[in-house]
Amino acid sequence: MDLHADQIQGFFNIPVDHLYASTIFIPYMQALNSKNLIIASPDTGGTKRAKAYANHLGVEMVICYKHREKSNEVASLTVIGDVKGKDVIIVDDMIDTAGTLAKATDMLIEKGAKTVRAFITHPVLSGNAYENIENSKLTELVVTDSIPLKQKCDKIKVMSAANLFGAVIKSVENNESISKNFILV
Repeated sequence: MDLHADQIQGFFNIPVDHLYASTIFIPYMQALNSKNLIIASPDTGGTKRAKAYANHLGVEMVICYKHREKSNEVASLTVIGDVKGKDVIIVDDMIDTAGTLAKATDMLIEKGAKTVRAFITHPVLSGNAYENIENSKLTELVVTDSIPLKQKCDKIKVMSAANLFGAVIKSVENNESISKNFILV
């Protein structure tokens, strides 16, 4: 689910169905009933994913541009687009230390965003991740249970991927199409 790069499918000797957490996340996003929703890519590499979410939800998209001078260290961060008065949703495939997410959230709030939520598939959450999330201005971090959380955090909501995987496995076993299990491709 939400492979970090589509090319990963080439490493398997069997057919691979690349599932997407959007099937799990989009109903929750829609239930927020925000009239000022905007989708954000956390970096230039995530623009394809963010654009797919934005198109499906019928909203605009912005891009957080980060410049690194050293590995795992963000030297500067800015947003391409206007977030003033918006409820921002950052979408990504994985979160590790949450350092960039915390900085991006604080920057988006400074640029006028009302709220910032992040929907991220795989919660690696290493190092100071929990502290970074708690100390940020992030409203909520929504993740799947693809990786178990190491500790509880009031800002983190976990959504199960079990029904998605179960439905796909059942369809494959019964030689049925799995396309009904995709919101974004």
